[in-house]
Amino acid sequence: MLSQGVGYAISALSFLAAAGGKSLLVKDIAAATGIPPAYLAKIVHALGKRGVVATQRGVGGGVTLARPASDISLFDLALALQDPVVEPMCLLGGAVCSDERACPAHEFWKAQRAEIHSYLQTTRVSDVAAFEADRMWKASKPGTV
Repeated sequence: MLSQGVGYAISALSFLAAAGGKSLLVKDIAAATGIPPAYLAKIVHALGKRGVVATQRGVGGGVTLARPASDISLFDLALALQDPVVEPMCLLGGAVCSDERACPAHEFWKAQRAEIHSYLQTTRVSDVAAFEADRMWKASKPGTV
């Protein structure tokens, strides 16, 4: 499971992607996505340091994606926010998981972690933005699920 911070980053960046390159204020992104503004500001700062978003202070400033949403993977966000899912930790404890330090769950966990990493590396912010746009469109149409 991804951390709450990465989940918030995915929501915020999907919202930014839907804005089509328009610079948005953190408070407006927070209001639209239901993310606490102070928490989102910290996330944006961390993503800015990793080159995922660009920020501009002052009048006309705000936050934009630093590269196209189709070039930003969920793995990029997990790395930028140091999510535990990208760390090679043992399923059964706090040690680093490796072939040299195998435990009873090693082969299972190694395969599962590879599958999770593959999904995160191939799923893009643009995919999530498109999914959300489709969901919102369906929700606005009577008789659709």
